[in-house]
Amino acid sequence: MAFEEPKAKKHKLSDDEEEKDVSPSKKIPPKKLSPNSLFGMGNPLLDICAVVDKDFLDKYALKPNDQILADDKHKALFEELVKKFKVDYHAGGATQNSIKVAQWMIQEPHKVGTFFGCIERGANRNLRCLHHWRQPVSGCKPCGCKLLQKDKHLDLEENWKLVETAKVYYIAGFFLTVSVESILKVAKHASENNKMFCLNLSAPFISQFFKDNLMQVMPYVDVLFGNETEAAAFAKEQDFETKDIKEIAKKAQALPKVNKKRSRMVVFTQGKDETIVALSEKIETYPVIKVDPKDLVDTNGAGDAFVGGFLSELVQEKPLDQCVKAAHYAANVIIQRAGCTFPEKPDFS
Repeated sequence: MAFEEPKAKKHKLSDDEEEKDVSPSKKIPPKKLSPNSLFGMGNPLLDICAVVDKDFLDKYALKPNDQILADDKHKALFEELVKKFKVDYHAGGATQNSIKVAQWMIQEPHKVGTFFGCIERGANRNLRCLHHWRQPVSGCKPCGCKLLQKDKHLDLEENWKLVETAKVYYIAGFFLTVSVESILKVAKHASENNKMFCLNLSAPFISQFFKDNLMQVMPYVDVLFGNETEAAAFAKEQDFETKDIKEIAKKAQALPKVNKKRSRMVVFTQGKDETIVALSEKIETYPVIKVDPKDLVDTNGAGDAFVGGFLSELVQEKPLDQCVKAAHYAANVIIQRAGCTFPEKPDFS
């Protein structure tokens, strides 16, 4: 799988050239997708969503548009949240959100996306729940749950077959806090078989406090996602000596890589500002879809949705500009709704 470089339009194209420049999604039918082509692995969570006031945020030292690791002072937060505010519950977790958004964007065939996650159960055991996302996207088909050792769930033959079937892999950085062994097992398989492995920086604390785990995985990363805050934290920890997001993207792309057959791509979002993509020693920028501030509802799932939209085209081997276009569309839909939710069908072409 390789990306087409965007074509420079410096002169008026002839009729023949214009015909060639038509989006491949309009001229060439997308490649037929098979079940389990897109594989995600991460922490499945139950998201509790609520609109709260500033006093509540200040009480628990919380900031808007941020992610933190909860500690003792946050123990009372959840009970107070449910008592004082109207809450909604959604199946969540960063990777799970992205996989379900990707499946929603793809629509058919069903079961393109597979999500694999562990839920801690007791001191040393985990409940393994494997889901194929299908229509309706809000539902999922459990493919089996067994109590397993955390770092052994990939060793089962029926589980590893799903890894082998996939051609694109995505893991959010949060899973680096849980099982770097599992991530490396999948990442090495992807690299050895020239498949595409994608990772998200996910939050500043990942680069700060789980730097060693992150850098064990980085040599296998083909596509690195992050936002401007995460990029800045990563650059600081890597001693890049720059705060320029484009330069950070270039330096991240140039980090050592195992699979030399693929150039690493780095994709950094910047909220309402342009998205930056570093690929093949070039920097491309893509403006986001403008949103009226009054239509903004919840930005919490924007990054997950962006990745989901991107993956939906990536797994179909669409060109880079189409991947980013889908990513911007998906994020635009999600920020106008509560939680990482979406209508029945996308309006995207």
